[in-house]
Amino acid sequence: MKKKSDFVLIGCVSLIAVAFLGGCGRLLLFDPKGPIGDAERYLIIMAFVLMLIVVIPVFIMVFWFSLRYRASNTKAAYTPKWDYSAKLDWVIWLVPIAIVTVLAYLTWTRTFQLDPYKPIDSHVKPIHIEVVSLDWNWLFIYPDLDIAVVNQVVFPANVPLSFRITSDTVMTSFYIPQLGSQMYAMAGMQTRLHLMADETGTYAGQNQEFSGRGYADMHFKAIAVSREQFKTWVREAKQSSDKLDQARYKKLREPRAGHPMICFSWVKPHLFDSIVGKYTGWMGDMDKMGKNPHRNAGKPGSKQKEASVFEGN
Repeated sequence: MKKKSDFVLIGCVSLIAVAFLGGCGRLLLFDPKGPIGDAERYLIIMAFVLMLIVVIPVFIMVFWFSLRYRASNTKAAYTPKWDYSAKLDWVIWLVPIAIVTVLAYLTWTRTFQLDPYKPIDSHVKPIHIEVVSLDWNWLFIYPDLDIAVVNQVVFPANVPLSFRITSDTVMTSFYIPQLGSQMYAMAGMQTRLHLMADETGTYAGQNQEFSGRGYADMHFKAIAVSREQFKTWVREAKQSSDKLDQARYKKLREPRAGHPMICFSWVKPHLFDSIVGKYTGWMGDMDKMGKNPHRNAGKPGSKQKEASVFEGN
């Protein structure tokens, strides 16, 4: 009977392990390919280890107390009048304080170090990429190169990337797990993100925010290549017969899942800014009424400094 119960217990534990670990075949977060992703992996591991300082002793004591102080063990000390231990009290207070202190330090320092709006220190000039979230595709515009790509972003390894991100639809989330830092894309707004790949390779990019029926297929490829390969890719992209003018963009933004990768050899000037601006018409109405604080900022008699309507411009 005992062997049978042990067999059942082992079977149950195995099934639970399979259920919890079945999706762990490829943990992209723990296989970073850039400095930001590597720093974020370190934070995740450190937080996990610090929490285990509390979790592991608790599980050990649960099994140890259950075994040692079971009713059939008459040799265990029985002290029904015990109610206080100074040593135990010190442990209960000092261990959590130490853990919270270390976590607070890590959070405070790494929050500034990993600020997604903060450029990556490098002697190499960054590549500027404008990202537009559509239903249900991604448009990548290279303003300095006057080219654009759908559902694929190509860049050289070991070169900083400076992203400007917006949405021409509902709010979505731009994320390349192996490079790090998920960032929201929102209509009428611009967010910033700075990343870099340490080595060449093809990395999965995805939308982490539910955005309708095509959400499950809203993926893109992030391809890190050598600098020479990137120059070759740019030359090939410029030879494309496709142009991204206003009419073509209007057709591109129509709801469609799984749009094939396509390169545009020319992009309408300031397309990204026009996409952001078309959702901010109410600001023009405020100008007419003299109620827009951004427009009045910096004028004579104003105590406010001049500020851009869109952060980062």
